[in-house]
Amino acid sequence: MKNKSSDKLQRRPIGHEGYTLVELLVVLAILSLLIGLAAPRMMGILGGAKRDTAEMQVAKLGGILDLYRLEVGRYPANENGLRELVEAPASVANWNGPYLQSAESLVDPWGAPYIYRFPGEHGEYDLYSLGADGKEGGDDDDADIASW
Repeated sequence: MKNKSSDKLQRRPIGHEGYTLVELLVVLAILSLLIGLAAPRMMGILGGAKRDTAEMQVAKLGGILDLYRLEVGRYPANENGLRELVEAPASVANWNGPYLQSAESLVDPWGAPYIYRFPGEHGEYDLYSLGADGKEGGDDDDADIASW
């Protein structure tokens, strides 16, 4: 005697064998259109976020440089630059650091080190990033982010 429940499991109703190639291509075309429309907008948002992050980091590093000056009596020298915020220089007696947890904080969102100059041309010190393009000047994400 044949088991009817096993027959039901083995048979598939007609029209439910799976998706056709045309259906899959239509879905892929729709997804491609959505990605094509959304990707440029998302890239613009991401670029703006990096710029905002760089501005916050420059402001934070500026505050840390001021704290360093209060404790040591001067801003970091050009020879060591911002590394003095992470590693104690041999010539500084009042160093109470590290003022930053790691040297990774000295790198801008585009992977380039922040530029530090003491004495500065625009203030007591100059601290800036060259932006996404790594060149002076520019607009939008390529614009420089500076402490002055």
